[in-house]
Amino acid sequence: MTVPHSKRICQIIKLKPEAEAEYKTIHAAVWPGVLAALKRHHIVDYSIHYYPPLQLLIAHFKYNGSDFDADMKGIAADPETQRWWTVTDGMQESFEVGATGSAGEVPWWTSLEEVFRLEGPAAPN
Repeated sequence: MTVPHSKRICQIIKLKPEAEAEYKTIHAAVWPGVLAALKRHHIVDYSIHYYPPLQLLIAHFKYNGSDFDADMKGIAADPETQRWWTVTDGMQESFEVGATGSAGEVPWWTSLEEVFRLEGPAAPN
């Protein structure tokens, strides 16, 4: 029996300046098949933030499964996700040497180290 565990992931990549409007538009209506693949592979609380001065996209999500590597391979094998990456990868520039795209052997997004977290309920007013 495998026991689910929670893992938080934060990643960063550069958005090509000329792709800002298109990137925001496509993410305002993410394809249902892409969302289904993420959920099917235990991804929750997914968000992407944009910092225009440096054209940085910062993604953060929570993984609630028991086999992270297998679930990431499952997402990568999903045909709708592959089509999505064909569109979105062209809008981005990876910081990883040798990266060729989201489906490549070298990670496309750079994973960031967490150095601080505050959890728990907010203080009562």
